[in-house]
Amino acid sequence: VAGFEPPYVLAVDVGSSAVKAGLFDSQARSVEDTEVSVAHKQRVASDGTSEEAAGQILRATENAMDLVLEKAGRLAGEIVGVGFDCMASTVLGVDAEGTPVTPVYTYADTRSAYDVERLKEELNVPIIYDRTGANQHTSYLPGRIRWLRRTNKELAANVDRYVDVSTYMYSRWFGRQNVKASYCVSSWSGLFNRHDLDWDHGLLGRLGIDATSLPELAPWNEYETGLAAEYAKRWPFLAQIPFFLAVGDGAAVNVGTGCIDDTKVALTVGTTGAMRVLSENPTPEVPTGLWAYRLGANRTLLGGSFSEGGNVVQWALDNLNLPPITDLNHELIKLEPAGHGISVLPFIAGERATGWSTSASGVFEGIRVSTKPIEILQALLESVAYRFALVADLLLPGVKSDYQMIASGGAIQSSPWWLQTMSDVLGVPVGVSAEQQDTSRGTAILALHALGIWDRLDTFPAKIADTYQPRPEHVDVYANARERQSVLYDRLLG
Repeated sequence: VAGFEPPYVLAVDVGSSAVKAGLFDSQARSVEDTEVSVAHKQRVASDGTSEEAAGQILRATENAMDLVLEKAGRLAGEIVGVGFDCMASTVLGVDAEGTPVTPVYTYADTRSAYDVERLKEELNVPIIYDRTGANQHTSYLPGRIRWLRRTNKELAANVDRYVDVSTYMYSRWFGRQNVKASYCVSSWSGLFNRHDLDWDHGLLGRLGIDATSLPELAPWNEYETGLAAEYAKRWPFLAQIPFFLAVGDGAAVNVGTGCIDDTKVALTVGTTGAMRVLSENPTPEVPTGLWAYRLGANRTLLGGSFSEGGNVVQWALDNLNLPPITDLNHELIKLEPAGHGISVLPFIAGERATGWSTSASGVFEGIRVSTKPIEILQALLESVAYRFALVADLLLPGVKSDYQMIASGGAIQSSPWWLQTMSDVLGVPVGVSAEQQDTSRGTAILALHALGIWDRLDTFPAKIADTYQPRPEHVDVYANARERQSVLYDRLLG
């Protein structure tokens, strides 16, 4: 293909709403006409359920890989490795043969709220928080395992091991149960001791399990190779090449946007949101309200994530009968910043950073007969920006003073008004990534680095498309609106 440099890597990105896959060349450029996206979705319910059949995610991922290899044609013979990233904090229970006995539970499943609250009473929370880098919350496995064992003893009794969805898929493809899980993916479980690079045995004991109930651990740059016969026949070009252990999708975004040290801060708004720094300090102190997840043996991802992001936009568009967000920029620009008098807690999918409440839900205060749908959308988008500012207050004092903020993610990149608002609320310039597939690009770079094709994670630096500057006249207005949100939060959840 003209203009692309072999060899190639296949990057697979298993997100919460779609599996994206494609070839990247040796400069981490997406090879045109090889990109695919296969949709899948979770079953959600008002009791907090967010789950999906393991086989459904497996089929979506396999279909995406089939399609890429078909589109790649002769280039498939020049693929030298597979990079893999996955939505974080997933878990399913499998039996001794590796067959799923539970659905895949996602970070968004809040049914373990009761069990999380009990754990908070039992555990020395600050010590566990420091060891694992994660708060006790429904996103994580300690409460989830407790919940399963409390509410469905029969099902829990059939579980031989708890694995994340990427490890389950690798076990299927390689036909063995001793597939390792990366430190990175395992960090998102809330069961991983970030100091020892091992499962937290003290915490496991409190849950009534031990390390034999979990996968063996290894850095992300270790790999599996030698596909099982069924898959070697299906994907002959991948049969003997390395499949690098999966990383969390958040880590991949940082790498893909060039946020690989504490001079660059990644601000991501896809379905959900996050702000992260990839620190070269392997075990930084974790400010209360944030998390710390290992990338490998010598880097840590420090930041905060939100259950709100593009999902609140979609909720508003669907329920307020508004056109697509891309058509609303000219309307939003006309509105006075925070001029609607509405305070919002945007927790329609629960709260993560910074309060990690197990009982939060969405709240609107100040809606009147005169309130227009576009103002409700404006208030929602502004409220998400205020949540980002809370994480920034905790995260940014620890980064280099001349840091760059780099935004990515389909939800925010499709709204120039939201990007400008984010800059105004944070009071700092916000650059916008020029990379189209940030997550997959990061996954491809990690594979290229592990293969020795790149000697650093920024051999070919990421590009910036645009930069938004904060408008001084809006900064104070938004500071006051942030304070109103904080008061509402304290009154209802404090």
